[in-house]
Amino acid sequence: MDGNAPAPAVGPDPDLQTGLFDKPIFSDPQARALAHVGVIDVGSNSVRLVVFDGAARSPAYFFNEKVLCGLGRGLAESGKLNPEGRLRALATLKRFALLARGMSLTNLTMVATAAMREAEDGPEFCALIAAETGLRMRIIDGPEEARLSAQGVLTGWPEAQGLVCDIGGNSMELAVIGEGRVHANVTSGLGPFRLQMIKGGKKGLRSHISDTLKGLRDQVGDHHDALYLVGGSWRAIARLDMERRGYPLKVLHEYAMTPKAIRKTIDWIAEQDPARLRAMTGVSAERMSLIPLAAQVLRQLVHVFAPKQVYVSSYGIREGILYEQMPDALRMRDPLIEACHFMEHASARIPGFGKKLYNFLLPLYRNRSPERLRLIRAACLLHDVNWRAHPDYRADACFDTTTRANLGGLDHSGRVYLGIALMHRYKTSGMRPRIKEVAGLLSEKDLAEAKMLGRALRFGAMFSMDGPENAGALKYFPKKGILELVLEREMKDLFTEVAEQRFAALANQIGVVAHVRVGRGHNSKGASGVDGLESSRSGPSGAGVASGTPSGSVA
Repeated sequence: MDGNAPAPAVGPDPDLQTGLFDKPIFSDPQARALAHVGVIDVGSNSVRLVVFDGAARSPAYFFNEKVLCGLGRGLAESGKLNPEGRLRALATLKRFALLARGMSLTNLTMVATAAMREAEDGPEFCALIAAETGLRMRIIDGPEEARLSAQGVLTGWPEAQGLVCDIGGNSMELAVIGEGRVHANVTSGLGPFRLQMIKGGKKGLRSHISDTLKGLRDQVGDHHDALYLVGGSWRAIARLDMERRGYPLKVLHEYAMTPKAIRKTIDWIAEQDPARLRAMTGVSAERMSLIPLAAQVLRQLVHVFAPKQVYVSSYGIREGILYEQMPDALRMRDPLIEACHFMEHASARIPGFGKKLYNFLLPLYRNRSPERLRLIRAACLLHDVNWRAHPDYRADACFDTTTRANLGGLDHSGRVYLGIALMHRYKTSGMRPRIKEVAGLLSEKDLAEAKMLGRALRFGAMFSMDGPENAGALKYFPKKGILELVLEREMKDLFTEVAEQRFAALANQIGVVAHVRVGRGHNSKGASGVDGLESSRSGPSGAGVASGTPSGSVA
């Protein structure tokens, strides 16, 4: 199936025969700013309503509610939906219909997956739901489910390349992604509910899983360095892996594991009391009951496909449906930078200042990689979003904003780097124990660079209120060990005691000499706009200005 092709119509909704989504909602800028996009996902284990706040590149969750109904429990044996699950699902969908009405949702998509498409009474239950709630359900096939889940991964990782594996209650899907597209998508019956029906004991189960995975490998290939895991059972196993390792950052999205660590965790889970694991992690009893079977699938999955790295994605089919409606131009945007722009616009004192701050600080980072520049840009956009926090806790709030916020396109080391930088934008000494523990995820070099960025933000953010570029320009000479500030003559009175101290602190953090000169006039940049003054130089602990000028004043 073409990874960009619309889904064929399935189920009792003849009005949707031309495709799942025919009219993108993102074409109109006003729609991008105002639209709420709703998705109801009727799965084999859970029924969930998500409402995305605004038609944006980086999903923000206006509403998110899930009920573990267990529609597919016992389906492999009976061929029908679980009776109790039907009751719970119908009650849940009635609530969701009223919630959607209360939110005045005009864009609401409901999809159903393995349980509804395989059950004998699926069409009848679909009709009942329509009659009782007014909701129109779209039943999608396995390959289409795989495609949408893979698109969910691309929502968070635009440059992701590898194999996506989405496990549900009654099925497991695989999809190949790369170059921003879905290239192959297949489905299987390796969901825990269905595996409960496999005969032959542990040996028979292992053989069944192995044979199925090898068949899937023939369809999607085995040359995939990265494996992206989607689904509640995978997330629960990853959360347990964090517990076993004592991992300090409890954020599942973009959490990375090695095949070796996965095997250790699976063995560790088998030795633990399930009640104790639930108490440690908050995993529900319903989910915990599926983990042993899901763990057996995961063990053989990493054996058969042999990925070098395994990542957890909190984005899946629901985000994939949002992605489906984005035009290509929006898909190409960076989800992290888009989210940071939105946060700056919503919370900063001076929206738009972050771009000016980035350009002002850029001379410090001329030789940095595009990925590092991306993080620096994000930090500049976020530097002021926590200004309303109490001063005693503002640094902690900055750290928590990035390490705990719902941000796509950001791995864990990137989260911590941004958190440390933003914390040092306000605080220059010490770290609380919990922050120090998380900071241990960074190398000493990256930790020092994050602190340097924090010092740079601290100076640049307060140097001038209308934009630091209007007051001066930075010049950095790493081989000479000099950080120079070229002041605009009309704005030289901005550089007094506080500014001098912060500029000196930045130079000290870099380990260079601070050097200050005065330009000839407004917007003078470079040597041609600088007075021919012999400037004094200070050591890393202080910033001097033109010769014969006292510290704290400018010639």
